[in-house]
Amino acid sequence: MATKRISKTSVDNLQAGERDDFLWDDKIAGFGVKVTPKGRKVFIFQYRLGGRGAKVRRYTIGPHGSITAEKARDEAGRLSLMTTQGIDPQSEKAEKRRETVELAFEGYLSRFTDECLKVDWPASWEDAERTLQRFAVPVLRSKSLPEIQRRDITSILRPLRKMPATEKKVFAILRRLFRWAVNNGDIQTSPMLGMEGPEGAKARDRYLEDWELVLVWRACEELGNPFGPLIRLLALTGARREEVAGLSWSELDQDRSIWSLPAERAKNGHATDIPLSVLALAEIEKVRNDRNNRNDRWPRRGLLFTTTGKTPVSGFSKAKKRLDAKIAELNEGEGLERWTLHDLRRTLATGMQRLGVRFEVTEAILNHVGESKSGVAGIYQRHDWGPEKKAALQAWSDHIKSLLTKKDETNVVQLADLRA
Repeated sequence: MATKRISKTSVDNLQAGERDDFLWDDKIAGFGVKVTPKGRKVFIFQYRLGGRGAKVRRYTIGPHGSITAEKARDEAGRLSLMTTQGIDPQSEKAEKRRETVELAFEGYLSRFTDECLKVDWPASWEDAERTLQRFAVPVLRSKSLPEIQRRDITSILRPLRKMPATEKKVFAILRRLFRWAVNNGDIQTSPMLGMEGPEGAKARDRYLEDWELVLVWRACEELGNPFGPLIRLLALTGARREEVAGLSWSELDQDRSIWSLPAERAKNGHATDIPLSVLALAEIEKVRNDRNNRNDRWPRRGLLFTTTGKTPVSGFSKAKKRLDAKIAELNEGEGLERWTLHDLRRTLATGMQRLGVRFEVTEAILNHVGESKSGVAGIYQRHDWGPEKKAALQAWSDHIKSLLTKKDETNVVQLADLRA
């Protein structure tokens, strides 16, 4: 068995034979070079764990050319130290392979989505996954979880500082991912441990005045199906955008005029019944009529708001721009001050207060687990406010109808009058 100090010169001088040949280093036990009959030279480290009777194992350091003799020597020294500590280099190699493949961020996100988000966040998992695909994947890509550091997280968040709500959302989803990875033993600690979360957007207090609500309502007529009726239902029910967008005919009870939102689609995971007012029923009828359904009965399956027939409608940002353009056309070229579709939910809540609706009823309509459902009241108060919700939503519907007919009674087309 040839032994000699392994160096660039000694390796270059090795000649191929009829079978594999070896040169072993005279300083580091187990460190060698294998030469194949085709002349390929590979640095190796040979060792055994558990004494002389244990099986001899061989670890491939790398081919000569891709790795220098000096670097191979350094790696062999590290491997030798590991074996003296009872650590198997092959186990470390397998773990590195696992980190490279199984723990690569982009691939790990799919596992996190299937095993965590879909289970713990059934109503919002798609939005959470899209958020990470859009903002985190382009930065982290195939970087393995154990290699991700705080500066990587900062690189994701820094461009979002002008979008505080999005920044806070991305931070929360990433923090959940890394906590889940720690709990599953895939990483030892989260790179976000000790990081202070962004403040996020300041709480909005925007709601639409009556005259603004009339503009939105009339612009929806110009917008057409599916977004016109969808946005009107947002204003009439106070439900969240994704909840209305994903509305299925199977959730509607035509005889009782009830929309039963299931827990898996509710943002907070709480099922709720939403009474449908006269105007809300009219919007649903428009959707049915647009599908040329000649039956007086509503369909029993399928989505109300869809362009594919299989998935809920999307493209809200474009629809909102079209809506704002229609509003400006109706209002002599003047649009509304900065507002969002979510403001319709706040507009309903504010309107309920003006109509004298009890706070508990408004919270029940919004399916909001707030102060009225906390503490002892949350344990013993089981009334679902069904009749009260029905009366309140119909009163809100009547209020909107009165705003619309008010303009017709005067026969004067001056939207400014509604601002008073």
